[in-house]
Amino acid sequence: MLLVVGFGVGGSDERSLVSQASGWRGLVGGPRSSVTVGQREIVVLKTPSLAQRVAANGGLATQHQEHEWTRAAIAAQKQLLAEMATHGILIRVDFSFARVLNGFSAPLDPSAVALLERQSDVAGVYPVRVAYPASLSSRLLGKEGVAVGAGSLLSVLLPGYDGRGVTIALLDTGVDRAHPYLRGRILPGVNLVDPEVRGGAAAVADPDEPSRLEGHGTEMAGLLVGAGGPGGIAGVATGASLLPVRVAGWQLDKTGGWAVYARTDQLVAGLERAVDPNLDGDAHDAARIALVGVAAPYAAFADSPEARAVSGALDLDTLVVAPAGNDGPAGPGYGSIASPGGAPDALTVGAADVRTQAEDVPVTVRTGLRLLLDRRLPLAGAVVPSKPLELELAAPRVSAHGLDAFFDGHGVSLVAGKAAFVRAGDDPMRAIEDAVQAGARAVVVYGAELPAGGLGLDEQVDVPVMSAPGRVGGLVAAALSAHRAAVVSIGLPGTAANGSAEQIAPFSSRGLAYDARVKPDLAAPGIVLATAEPGRNDDGSPRYGTVNGSSGAAAVVAGAAALLAQLRPGLGAPDLRGLLAGSAEPLADTSVTAQGGGLVDLGAAASAELAAWPDTLAFGRARGDGWHSTQRLTLHNVSSRRFRVRIRNVGQTGLQIQAFPKVVRLKPGGSFTVRLVARLRGVPPAAGSAEGEIVLQPRGSAALRVPWAITFGQPAQDLLSAVALSSTSFRPSDTLPAVLAFVAGSVSQDLAGPQVQPVARLDAELWRSGARLGLLARLRDLVPGKYAFGLTGRDSDGNRLPAGSYTIRLVAVSTAGGPATRQSVRFRIK
Repeated sequence: MLLVVGFGVGGSDERSLVSQASGWRGLVGGPRSSVTVGQREIVVLKTPSLAQRVAANGGLATQHQEHEWTRAAIAAQKQLLAEMATHGILIRVDFSFARVLNGFSAPLDPSAVALLERQSDVAGVYPVRVAYPASLSSRLLGKEGVAVGAGSLLSVLLPGYDGRGVTIALLDTGVDRAHPYLRGRILPGVNLVDPEVRGGAAAVADPDEPSRLEGHGTEMAGLLVGAGGPGGIAGVATGASLLPVRVAGWQLDKTGGWAVYARTDQLVAGLERAVDPNLDGDAHDAARIALVGVAAPYAAFADSPEARAVSGALDLDTLVVAPAGNDGPAGPGYGSIASPGGAPDALTVGAADVRTQAEDVPVTVRTGLRLLLDRRLPLAGAVVPSKPLELELAAPRVSAHGLDAFFDGHGVSLVAGKAAFVRAGDDPMRAIEDAVQAGARAVVVYGAELPAGGLGLDEQVDVPVMSAPGRVGGLVAAALSAHRAAVVSIGLPGTAANGSAEQIAPFSSRGLAYDARVKPDLAAPGIVLATAEPGRNDDGSPRYGTVNGSSGAAAVVAGAAALLAQLRPGLGAPDLRGLLAGSAEPLADTSVTAQGGGLVDLGAAASAELAAWPDTLAFGRARGDGWHSTQRLTLHNVSSRRFRVRIRNVGQTGLQIQAFPKVVRLKPGGSFTVRLVARLRGVPPAAGSAEGEIVLQPRGSAALRVPWAITFGQPAQDLLSAVALSSTSFRPSDTLPAVLAFVAGSVSQDLAGPQVQPVARLDAELWRSGARLGLLARLRDLVPGKYAFGLTGRDSDGNRLPAGSYTIRLVAVSTAGGPATRQSVRFRIK
């Protein structure tokens, strides 16, 4: 049995356990492998995609029209590729897109990007990013069922409905179709990570360690459609059909090893298959719902290819549900929302903690006669001691790493039969599992305060686990390094109230998105959710476990959307999104940038008569007295009766938001677009931001809420720093270019968390004698970080520059608008 810290007796039922954001580090989403995408870019064309053609046609199209429009989009790509070939640039396309957006992905060097950006049919060239699974499993759930504190899905159940007749596309890792919990509800699917491999979107094993199956897709599938699990656990939409699209899986990382991740071009390709599963150019067979289980951290750009693809899917009547991300709190301006959750048309979901109870144990720690700790600590895992324990504490070697650190030079375990005392680091799960594998009977983690239930249920951790408070951890570490004995005593467990209940999970990403839009749109249960795990146990029984993270919360909402679509089949994708977000139940004392509209309430959405889109607003940044901004809000009567809607703003003073008109009359099925004008009068609020909601009150029906948030002050002016050229005088060379390095964007620390300032576009222009010679390179949608260009001594057309003096001018444009940042570097061609 493994254990973390403690000794004592039971406690009062009034105890309350509260978790902090730092305690969840490494317990949601897992460690992110360092990955290179190999200069891959996504080229977006101006020629309309299938989705844009359908939208322009009022949302209606025949099968023949859709075939023709898809072919026209593909023909435009072929024409562009042929034109590039005439310039000597042969492009090897990885993925071609024609349905949700018109474009393709390919490896491109800066000169090819600059030439493409000058083509008349190119809307932009955007970076391919890495997206990671947005939850982490903690297995294994035994045959006895669910442990204390497991997340509840009661708020998303609809008696009499199970999603039958609704198809949900799952864009994630592969799925274990043979799992009894999923059997009969999983379609063969599509494998976009390894297209040549037969077998559909099956869960794949690590090529270097066949016992390790990619698990995230199976876990999300269980939350969506699982049925018949231990203890009566089940998914949300047990009658729905699931189309797995493998956009993530085992791929090589920078070290040459294997890691589970997706690229955003694979994600866009996955949305192409969600709306057109058989790739015949006709989207009438599109999935009703698409759940994206992966997230690209801090990439909430409204114009990104992923965001465009989400909008395209919505135009083809597929609702895309996406996780907010697991990067926790952020400053009052732009937040920590991931992509595609930052897409204006995505239904973005934050994770909430709805557990009412959690377990704790009494713990004491001593070194000699000195008592270092005597208190109850939250139980991080699901295994509890059956009797009081007293164990010697032992630490791994600091000179070794991984499992080797728990053994001495002769192969003898340092922690066998003891309580392992381990540093949490970036991957506490791995450290704990290594300690257990080395024979520890208990684990005490220091360096992070693990939250109650944070480890969930883990088959490799068959012992209790806790974390020592920071001060105690330091004292024990000092004692063990000085070869002084330390002892931990652990008593019997008790149940405590979950002090974080009905709150947004500390790890859940916050808004605003980079277009200043409120994100997430709503929240759902996202902690200790019971589900399936791929593979089988040693005794042949199927595996079950729990997950934590915003992708688990997104799966809950996607399942709820399937139930709502079954109940009200006449609703379009924008209506489904508007009803779910607008009818959510606001959480008390919680910012809209953390919860959006609030906690999902499927019962309220099922009975709502009014839908609105967009479901969150983006007024932008208020820059001073007299500032004003306009948003448009479309109201749609989804009932069979005529009614009047009153529109009012509920929010902080000092900021006026007026609706024109204030009252709207809607006939059954009717729509009307309202103009909302926000104005700042006088001095901005001292808090630096304001928030509230537009309340839409139909007569005789429940109100709908549309949240807004506005920050104040001028956007960051300095978007470029640390600009340096490796050589200011050089000869033209394609193999040994001079390197222009710089930092774009910024991250500053605010009391609320990191404040991110991204860059919408960065141009590298070539100048001489006051005249602009051309565009050498263009980067779009830059997250803060270090970047570099290679200067080969050629102009924008690829010609060698004559000897003389030149200037590179960097021009950075903020996502918040305002004046661009410019910096120049001079150099000389010999």
